[in-house]
Amino acid sequence: MASNKILVIDDTTVVRVKVREMLPPGNFEVLEAKDGLEGLNLIRQEKLSLIMLDFLLPKMSGWEVFQQVQAHPELRKIPLVIMSGRKEEVTEKISEPFEYFEFLGKPFDQKQLIGAIKLAMTKAKLPRPELVPAAVATNGTAAVAAATNGTAAVVVNNTPAVAHTNDTIVTSDTVAASSAEIEALNEKIAKMQAEIEGLKKQLTQVVTFIKQKIK
Repeated sequence: MASNKILVIDDTTVVRVKVREMLPPGNFEVLEAKDGLEGLNLIRQEKLSLIMLDFLLPKMSGWEVFQQVQAHPELRKIPLVIMSGRKEEVTEKISEPFEYFEFLGKPFDQKQLIGAIKLAMTKAKLPRPELVPAAVATNGTAAVAAATNGTAAVVVNNTPAVAHTNDTIVTSDTVAASSAEIEALNEKIAKMQAEIEGLKKQLTQVVTFIKQKIK
């Protein structure tokens, strides 16, 4: 019986078969899921050694699966490779550098696949901030929470709930928001502010030029 299990989540049969064929011989079992929902169920049910996750999936997107995995203290320790034919689709949601998972662009060859898996294994061992549990119960069901910068986000019975921490309201949509995403947002804001300042200077120069011409 295989001691290691690798889960490939991709809606394209060709990709799933390709990954299976490219993997070197070893004592492992390859599991397949054709959509995000099926993949997430297998992630929760099986003891996995590696997850290969396509970012664009039916029923539940790779981004949603990623958020669910990152919100769980044990599941987020599983080595993860995110696959996509368009890297910008991933960077729109998750800013670089990708600290805790490896990105694999499509199409890929065996060398790239093996390299991505090795890097994912290495990144999974890196220390990372602990999730802060929230002891919230609704109808007798415990909730699981993820904390980002001191703010808790809660999901109860798969229904968005709201947690108040430091007068901040967070819904389940932000369960897996990471500090990297927040930093990326701050960088975008700073960049926009710089662009605005640049436009102001250009406008001032134009006004000065017009005044000189009028004189």
